[in-house]
Amino acid sequence: MKTHLHLLTLCAALSLASCSGRDEKKTTMETQSEKPAEPAGKVEKTDAEWEKALTPEQYEILRKSGTERPHGEVYKEFKKQGEGSYHCAGCGALLFTSKQKFDSGCGWPSFYDPAKAENVLTRIDTSMGSTRVEVTCAKCGGHLGHVFEGEGYSTPTDKRYCINGGGLKFVPGKP
Repeated sequence: MKTHLHLLTLCAALSLASCSGRDEKKTTMETQSEKPAEPAGKVEKTDAEWEKALTPEQYEILRKSGTERPHGEVYKEFKKQGEGSYHCAGCGALLFTSKQKFDSGCGWPSFYDPAKAENVLTRIDTSMGSTRVEVTCAKCGGHLGHVFEGEGYSTPTDKRYCINGGGLKFVPGKP
């Protein structure tokens, strides 16, 4: 339990350090009634095209590896959402569903496994002075968050995909 609390504190400190000072009230998780079209292959755009296609908050998270504040409006939305699927706000790729969702208490949307593993990539990230595992969208390369393992959660994988909700689109209904 002591390690678990230490990791949550470290995650919060690292995320706060990477915040850009945005007004948290502007950061929301987009909701849409229909599932977006799944990209057939890689989605490639110029930086200018991404900036035009995304909201400022989505752009900051997905293209600049930004982080929303913990326990903010996005997290409150996430906790209230029922059944549904979570897609990349950049390209529409299916990433997670409510079946893999759990409340880790860390302040960001958490999942124990991707819904479609081929749409999620991980890589070692040493950008904040510690070693973490970054999670990105395999279709568009958008930054989603980080995955942590061995924290003692009673989930089937003992993993916590700590994901920025502002980089997701939620589609309510059966996952």
